[in-house]
Amino acid sequence: MDRVEDGSRLVTEAGATMNEIVGSVRRVSDIISEITAASSEQSDNIGQISQSVSQLDQMTQQNAALVEQSTAASESLRDQANQLTQAVSQFKLSDADAVRPLATGEGVSASVARTRAVPAVKQASALQLR
Repeated sequence: MDRVEDGSRLVTEAGATMNEIVGSVRRVSDIISEITAASSEQSDNIGQISQSVSQLDQMTQQNAALVEQSTAASESLRDQANQLTQAVSQFKLSDADAVRPLATGEGVSASVARTRAVPAVKQASALQLR
């Protein structure tokens, strides 16, 4: 009978050990599932980061192109300003006209318009006198 009791006790212990093993396998399986879910989430996040970096690269390239265009436009405006300066330098103004726009705050456009208007007014006056 002792052998039967010892055998029964060993079977009970073996059953308990088997239950512990099954519980441990379940915990390992749960941990593996959590690792799989975390890896999938990390993969998705890395994909989003990659897409954002790609968009930043595109925007950087667009900005570089805009800077090149702005530089070209700036150089063109500088050349046009130089040409305009040369064209305006052909006109001779009296000393009073040359100083007056600076003193009154008139711009070049107003000064040029005034200089062009004076001969037109003189012509109109001459026509009316006849």
